[in-house]
Amino acid sequence: MIVDVNELIYRAMTMADIPEIVDIEHEAFTSPWTAEAFTNELMNNLFARYMIMEYEGHIIGYGGMWIIMDEAHVTNIAVRADFRGQGLGSCLLSELQRTAVFFGAAKMTLEVRPSNEIAQQLYRKYGFEPAGIRPRYYSDNNEDALIMWAELDQERLKAGEQ
Repeated sequence: MIVDVNELIYRAMTMADIPEIVDIEHEAFTSPWTAEAFTNELMNNLFARYMIMEYEGHIIGYGGMWIIMDEAHVTNIAVRADFRGQGLGSCLLSELQRTAVFFGAAKMTLEVRPSNEIAQQLYRKYGFEPAGIRPRYYSDNNEDALIMWAELDQERLKAGEQ
């Protein structure tokens, strides 16, 4: 299905969303988070901010981050398999950056698999640059993680530009 990005709705994740989010996790990742992990994030982590991307009443993606002081750390970002390849990950990352600025973040970081070149291309488009390696970060295959950082352009993001 082709998505009209002007019809996307972003909102805070709720407990009721967790089953659908876990489904997306299984579509997107080899080591998906559990329902318990998301429950813990929503109920117990005061730093956590998770958002849903909806289209025509259906959850088609989500993203999460921790905001600590002036830094936002992206924990996960994913789009349903049937909706990939339409730039929706880009829309979601842009919305995460705007939300991070709203909550006072000046920079954003994340980890990505060195083998995930598609994700790295997206992150570079949004100002992320490699800054280091976390050895054996991914538990499924002990792959390292590439640490990336971006400065958040406060004025551009507050104006709603990408």
